[in-house]
Amino acid sequence: MLTQTTTRVLEPSDLPEALALLESDPVENAFVTSRVQVAGLDPWRLGGEMWGWYADGRLRSLCYSGANLVPICATPEAVRAFADRARRAGRRCSSIVGPAGPTARLWRLLEPSWGPAREVRANQPLMRTEQLSSEVAPDPYVRRIRKNEIDTLMPACVAMFTEEVGVSPLAGDGGLLYQARVAELVGSGRAFARIDDGRVVFKAEIGAATPQACQIQGVWVDPAHRGKGLSKGGMAAVVRYALADVAPVVSLYVNDFNTPARAAYRRVGFREVGAFMSVLF
Repeated sequence: MLTQTTTRVLEPSDLPEALALLESDPVENAFVTSRVQVAGLDPWRLGGEMWGWYADGRLRSLCYSGANLVPICATPEAVRAFADRARRAGRRCSSIVGPAGPTARLWRLLEPSWGPAREVRANQPLMRTEQLSSEVAPDPYVRRIRKNEIDTLMPACVAMFTEEVGVSPLAGDGGLLYQARVAELVGSGRAFARIDDGRVVFKAEIGAATPQACQIQGVWVDPAHRGKGLSKGGMAAVVRYALADVAPVVSLYVNDFNTPARAAYRRVGFREVGAFMSVLF
């Protein structure tokens, strides 16, 4: 018997089915799930379209198409369908990011028309923890950033983004969207830092948050203070806040070549449970 498949843009009425699929893997899908839980499936509120791939009338796979292209629970057949739709639409995203297997397949299909990429990070270990470290004490000086401290935090955020992505977040619109995102994280109590003598020496944010899991992002230590162990104590403090106030599971993903960061995260209690991949344009 032939399987009947179809791909379409999801509508607000599809929300329960989409959430059920997203929540089937709350850690791997934390980024997109957090957006959908807040914004629903309306493209204007969501900041992009959600594509659904159906087999025999059942929603099996998703792909978020916005500033990022993100395959979700994507089977090989779904990846081919998403690649066809993305190719026809043309590249509008700044990156493709998601679980390594589906993302690699998606990029292989899109590279002939979308390439070359500025950078491909093929293996970014996905890590998670559900408990505080027994080895590393939380840094008592790491705390939530207050709204009146955004100007103090922003230089560190810009430095982290530029170092990590390779381009400044202030390019294009002068940083308006990036500053709005930082302000959103500060306003929601999900931005943390240690400030010494008016300068941020460590910072991190909880970028995605659902009742099931949250994801830490933007971990950064001032270059002048690296090698002093600030990242371990700082991350232990952020994990403590996250487990107490946000979700029972804390996750992150990291570049495989960042050996010091991976070692620090393991000391804090994270373990590797999978891998992401990012294609940067």
